[in-house]
Amino acid sequence: MTTLFLVRHGRTGWNKEQIFRGHKDIPLDEVGRTEARLVGERLMDERIKAVYSSPLSRAEETAQAIAQFHNLEVQNLEGLKDLNFGEWEGVSLKEVKKQYLDIYQEWLQAPHKVIFPGGEGLAAVTSRAMNAVEKIIQQHPQEAVALVSHRVVLKVLICALLGLDNSHFWNIAQDTTALNSFHHRNGTWICNFLNDTRHLQGVEEERGKVDF
Repeated sequence: MTTLFLVRHGRTGWNKEQIFRGHKDIPLDEVGRTEARLVGERLMDERIKAVYSSPLSRAEETAQAIAQFHNLEVQNLEGLKDLNFGEWEGVSLKEVKKQYLDIYQEWLQAPHKVIFPGGEGLAAVTSRAMNAVEKIIQQHPQEAVALVSHRVVLKVLICALLGLDNSHFWNIAQDTTALNSFHHRNGTWICNFLNDTRHLQGVEEERGKVDF
């Protein structure tokens, strides 16, 4: 049985300001570094044998905060990289609602149908992220593994592991450094918990809105 810990990266300034990130390499802010430290401490007693990450620094720094407790090197996987938001990257949510209202409304109502201008859609993210997970499972058939990625990637991964299609994207919440746990047993995925942020108790007020 493989145990998979799925972790969202810590907060960045663009999370706080509600700016779309995608492939833009935005570092953790001070709160995000605190969150990363706390999720690392949360997982320090787990017998984690490998830590995989999106190559973007906000994920990689969060992954390093986990790996340090297990004497592991972070392994980057392109398949875990954030959704390519194309023309939306670096643009605030407020501005997107003005410039791309029709696409934004479809994003809220039918996210599985949206292909972002100059970017990609959820189906492409699901394909590459699930390919990455399948390789991880093959390499660690009886071990615990941590995987650090992004809000969109984790939402579609969780949908896939639960047997849901991407029309259920908005039914999954993923706060910064949210922790999710699955077992893989006899070809079946079993969910233990989702969007767990108990390790962040005491810093909620400082964090503010982070499911963006």
